[in-house]
Amino acid sequence: MDVFLAPGASGTVETMRPYLDGLARRGIEAHGVSLPRGKAEAAVATYRAAVAAAGIPLAEAVIGGQSYGGRVASLLSTEESPAGLLLVCYPLHRPGHADDLRADHWPQVRCPTLLLSGEADPLARIDLLRREVNSLADARLFTFPNVGHGLGPVLEAALDRMAEFVEELARP
Repeated sequence: MDVFLAPGASGTVETMRPYLDGLARRGIEAHGVSLPRGKAEAAVATYRAAVAAAGIPLAEAVIGGQSYGGRVASLLSTEESPAGLLLVCYPLHRPGHADDLRADHWPQVRCPTLLLSGEADPLARIDLLRREVNSLADARLFTFPNVGHGLGPVLEAALDRMAEFVEELARP
């Protein structure tokens, strides 16, 4: 099963290279998705087009990304359900604005979802993330103590979780 990952708002496909290469080492075909800057809602069509250009039906793909890239993928998954959704350091709120959550659409996400987050992420206060994940139909949340908005310090463990998730989805 192919995986598509988009970077955070300040990243590029190349910043996703450690994830793409790490999944490839685990036998999973992974593609980077380049997204336009700006509102996440405006980037959904670009994400959809990237999956279509690879010749893979969205229903047979696992989509996701880091921060902004994951947010765009989650919005796309409310329009058409992928096989699975990978949310890496989901930007639940802006720093210092925990009262303005970006999860209103989560109840519409119907596919299996894996969330990986640092417990010290300033864009996802952990108590709020643990509460909000309950609005997803089929979600698993893995957190990493003392890790912020980026999983570099625990990348191999995060990649293992991602690979396990994709492999489970691929089983008949």
